[in-house]
Amino acid sequence: MAGHSKWANIQHRKGAQDAKRGKIFTKVIREIGIAARASGGDPNSNPRLRLAIDRGLAANMSKDVIDRAIKKATGELEGVSYEEIRYEGYAPGGVAVIVDCTTDNRNRTVADVRLAFNKFGGNLGTEGSVAFMFKKVGVLSYAPGANEDRIMEAALDAGADDVVVYPEDGSIDVVTSPDAFEAVRAAMDKAGLKPDRTEVTLRADNDVAVSGDAAKAVAKIIDWLEDIDDVQHVYTNADLSADAYE
Repeated sequence: MAGHSKWANIQHRKGAQDAKRGKIFTKVIREIGIAARASGGDPNSNPRLRLAIDRGLAANMSKDVIDRAIKKATGELEGVSYEEIRYEGYAPGGVAVIVDCTTDNRNRTVADVRLAFNKFGGNLGTEGSVAFMFKKVGVLSYAPGANEDRIMEAALDAGADDVVVYPEDGSIDVVTSPDAFEAVRAAMDKAGLKPDRTEVTLRADNDVAVSGDAAKAVAKIIDWLEDIDDVQHVYTNADLSADAYE
């Protein structure tokens, strides 16, 4: 799997999100609710719920808040019912974008998502217009400076599909199938190689290099979309230049 390191972009976006912790809590609570309603409230038998809980704990969400979200989803407490919707479109530079949402009002959500695309020179597409460019994978990310040899050996022994070392900064991604993700993560933890970030995500088969004004426009679309309460995740095949977030 080729491409430039996503570490810097991820850290920038995480920093921007941390500054809006209230919005992060809203998104995580919805994700916990969707996961618990779909496959039950026990994180030991519900990998998606376990990932959502991990995301909440990483954002310093209290266990009481997490427990209430689960109970609302499973009917023990009264709560709002959300549905999942996916939108697809193009940003400047031919960049493909997928936007996963949870909402209780489809009309509001599609209007907010369309505005983000239109405002910065993109356009909302039809279902399936870009999804074929992406595949679902598990990713365990290690910050620059991690032990490449140990990670490589442990990950491949655990059944990972690939280990990607990015030469620009030395960050490392361990890539797995969604089915093998939990087993690989457990094996890496057991080996004393706890990743800095884990997720089951969508990754593009091929990235599109974007620079200059187009890169800045793509970054603005991503930031705008991620600031919408109904948006859970934004996936793109953009390989942004270093000045995109300046």
